[in-house]
Amino acid sequence: MPVRKRYLSLATCLLALVGLVACTQDSSQESSGPVGPVPQGLERFYSQSLDWGACDSYATSENARAAFQADGLECARLTVPLNYSEPGGTTITIGVLRQRASGERIGSLVLNPGGPGASGMTAAASMAPSVASRPLGQRFDIVGFDPRGIGASEPAVRCLTGAERDADRSDDGEVDGTPQGVAGQEAEERDFARKCAERTEHGEQLLAHLGSRDVVRDLDVLRSVLGDEKLTYLGYSYGTRIGYTYAERFPRNVRAMVLDGALDPEQDIVESLVDQGEGFGKAFTEFAASCTAKPGCALGTDPAGATKAYQDLVRPLIENPVPVGDGRRLSYEDATTGTIQALYSEQLWGSLNTGLAELRQGRGSTLMALADMYNERGRDGRYSTTQDAFIAIRCVDDPRVTDRAKILEAQRRYAAVAPFLDPGTPPSSARDACTFWPVPNTSEPHLPDVQGVPPALVISTTNDPATPYQAGVQLAKAMNGRLLTFEGNQHTVFLQGNTCVDRAGTAYLIDGTLPPEGKRC
Repeated sequence: MPVRKRYLSLATCLLALVGLVACTQDSSQESSGPVGPVPQGLERFYSQSLDWGACDSYATSENARAAFQADGLECARLTVPLNYSEPGGTTITIGVLRQRASGERIGSLVLNPGGPGASGMTAAASMAPSVASRPLGQRFDIVGFDPRGIGASEPAVRCLTGAERDADRSDDGEVDGTPQGVAGQEAEERDFARKCAERTEHGEQLLAHLGSRDVVRDLDVLRSVLGDEKLTYLGYSYGTRIGYTYAERFPRNVRAMVLDGALDPEQDIVESLVDQGEGFGKAFTEFAASCTAKPGCALGTDPAGATKAYQDLVRPLIENPVPVGDGRRLSYEDATTGTIQALYSEQLWGSLNTGLAELRQGRGSTLMALADMYNERGRDGRYSTTQDAFIAIRCVDDPRVTDRAKILEAQRRYAAVAPFLDPGTPPSSARDACTFWPVPNTSEPHLPDVQGVPPALVISTTNDPATPYQAGVQLAKAMNGRLLTFEGNQHTVFLQGNTCVDRAGTAYLIDGTLPPEGKRC
């Protein structure tokens, strides 16, 4: 089913909401490994030295360039096999960033912000200064890595040029459910898959080895090279999948895991996306209730009428997009994407109301800016590779969905649970890019076998718009872990300013103390 346009990624809004900072060290080579178990035939990777130095040359987006400017961070490249079945063959590199512990060091806290496709280096750079003087920054090196194919890791997945992505965003053909519309959409999806294979270095070989199955093997190499016998890990959103996949693959190599904004490991892609739609539907209801209770709400004063008021604003964009300058026009897709971006956190609700109020006046600059934030489009018109990587990874991490009846039913269910995103046109049965992907999937939903793994701390937010609360409940059970409930309206929460959550997570990571059963913040 479509994941490229109608359905939105699970990427955390963390990078857009925290301050950006990072690094200017002189280069220094460091060898800390191998530590812990070393799989046979991979000795040269587990025992490699890292050449730590300045981070400027690792920046691949505006966010990264801003994040990598402050002191205290250093970067390096980790070499890994492209295909672990052929360790003597082609190698690729993984971008790594760290801020050293300022006190008595326990080890490394390795983090991933999700997506899939988001930069762990940028996330770590954004987070590290705020935790430097706190217990976590004193006891742990804060480490972020860009998973294979992402960001500073080389080679990166590349599918669309900036101009092609602008054109893709301005085309609202995905709401056309006619036979001609479906054929046109599928032609675009087939073309997208072809371009990914043609424009990505090593082509199909790299695309076949992008998934979580291979990422966790890179993560274990990194653990050893950093000098940690066991992994201490912080995963947000889709990063929770990396966490539980690692725990299943390397159960004896886990020290502690905080998994925040969890994915349900048993849920297939269809159910996951429908549940996500329900989460955004609930978030829109919360936004509408807050907005209509205040003067100047673009949706009026009646929360019961907010969905229709929203639809009346955005549906005309399907036929009549609004010019926003520089030759760009706000499409229906951009307006709804900008809305989704704002629903990730209450901090952006004010911007969403401003954008909708502008749209009433025939202007679209704020909604376009929110959509650009989601798509990681810089002011120079360049995009990060996050959206390309998102699709490429999902296509190998999940079985493809090709049953048109199932696609149509999912579209109807999505519109029912998130009616504000219903375009008012017949649903489309178009198959997405994964149907035409040149390589098969390498994973599928299942409960991870984590016997012998220490209990994980799973954090789940009651009104998380992107990863529903119940997914966290399910993952905590699957990981034999402890659930920490946060009552709020946002996607992910740890180390984002909530003292109750931060204290619980910090105590667990430092000394292994789990919060009491049923703990709520």
